[in-house]
Amino acid sequence: MSANKKCRVLVVGAGPGGYVAAIRAAQLGMDTIIVEADKTGGTCLIRGCIPSKAIIHAAERFENLRKHSAEDGHMGISITGDTNIDMAAIVDWKDSIVNRLNKGVESLLKAAGAELIKGWATFTSSKQCIVETEEGSVTIDADNIIIATGSSHIDLPFMPCDEEFIISSTGALDLQKLPKKVAVIGGGYIGLELGCALSRLGAEVTIIEGMDSVLAIMDKEIRRPVEIWLKKHKVVVHTQAMAKGAVVKGKGKSRKVHMTFEKNDEEQTIVVDKVLVTVGRRPNTKGWGLENMGVRMDSSGRFIRIDDKCQTSVPGIYAIGDVAGDPMLAHKASAQGEMVAEVISGEKRIFDKVAIPAIVFTEPEIVSVGLSPNEAKEAGEEIITGKFPLAANGRALTLEAEKTMGFIRVTARKSDHVILGIQAVGSHIAELHGEFILALEMGALLEDIADTVHAHPTMTESFHEGVLKTLGHAIHIS
Repeated sequence: MSANKKCRVLVVGAGPGGYVAAIRAAQLGMDTIIVEADKTGGTCLIRGCIPSKAIIHAAERFENLRKHSAEDGHMGISITGDTNIDMAAIVDWKDSIVNRLNKGVESLLKAAGAELIKGWATFTSSKQCIVETEEGSVTIDADNIIIATGSSHIDLPFMPCDEEFIISSTGALDLQKLPKKVAVIGGGYIGLELGCALSRLGAEVTIIEGMDSVLAIMDKEIRRPVEIWLKKHKVVVHTQAMAKGAVVKGKGKSRKVHMTFEKNDEEQTIVVDKVLVTVGRRPNTKGWGLENMGVRMDSSGRFIRIDDKCQTSVPGIYAIGDVAGDPMLAHKASAQGEMVAEVISGEKRIFDKVAIPAIVFTEPEIVSVGLSPNEAKEAGEEIITGKFPLAANGRALTLEAEKTMGFIRVTARKSDHVILGIQAVGSHIAELHGEFILALEMGALLEDIADTVHAHPTMTESFHEGVLKTLGHAIHIS
């Protein structure tokens, strides 16, 4: 069975960029079709941001329970008996969240009036694609196309993921049994988030990172508390180390992975239950007919080239999210998707964000918005900075957030006190990012934050005090 459809807006990919674009386009009264080969929600919802945060939360809860079951208890709270973990049950709980959100996205699309077609889209020209569905092929002609195909895990050619012994982040989020020993290849944010979670659950974790440090995207001062946490929790970190290969040896349940890596010109081997590969992601630009659309790639050859309206080199074709360049973040994709729908409807919009927040859900968490002090100096700015430790914040103490040696750091231009960047590290710190990004987008001065009354006792007071420190007169630290 085959069918032919026409629409004003065709969205390919129902991830955080695509489904937001489709909902907004339909809200604006445009005939909208969205095509997705997998579940709606994309990598972020199905096998990334959401499920990983569920596992991270479960790991935090388990670690806290173990503290309470210690001989002397913790906080005066004691738990008798052993604290046990059922990895399969944790995964089931995680899946229930994912399924709930997946159904929610489909309901939102339907309520807005966007038509969802499940199948694989292949473009035959700049404005036409054929979707292979379970019921047959559907040919779609569209006036405007939004490419939101996302990105995929990068395999190591000499160590491809079999999702049994060599696993990707997807496999790590579906573990039915907690491995005793895990090697994580890649010390970026994905590897460290999952590595920290596995460590808190009780696994022995070794991280193999090719660069000089883990979380190399962050400056030394910000990543230092995470490095201390890793050391305290006996997570072994090998930097300037390159994975070379892995061999599965043994029989039956005794099978182990013998993984080799090179460090200081010496080859080393470690024996683990699982190897988790987290060496990055690549944009999904192949396998669906991009070459038939006539759009140009950027100078790197990896991403689709776009302008400030996310329009490609072909009029009426837009690209958003991971496929359109760094940073490869869900919230960037969503913002672009909403904007593009409005551009197509005739509104005057451009994507001109002062900053896009980056958050790493390790323990402690890291937030970075805008410029770091070094980046500001490199940009030619004369700056002033201030840093406020969470250990001086009452609410942080009640949450034990001070134990991570966390802090909030503020960078501002010296001449006019415009805030240029905010970085923070600490437990529960991610939830403060909204005030940080709002300050930058609104062009706030240090005085704007200093004159704003922050509720007590809250973690946000730390931001207020960080600003006061930058101005030279913090109250709760000398």
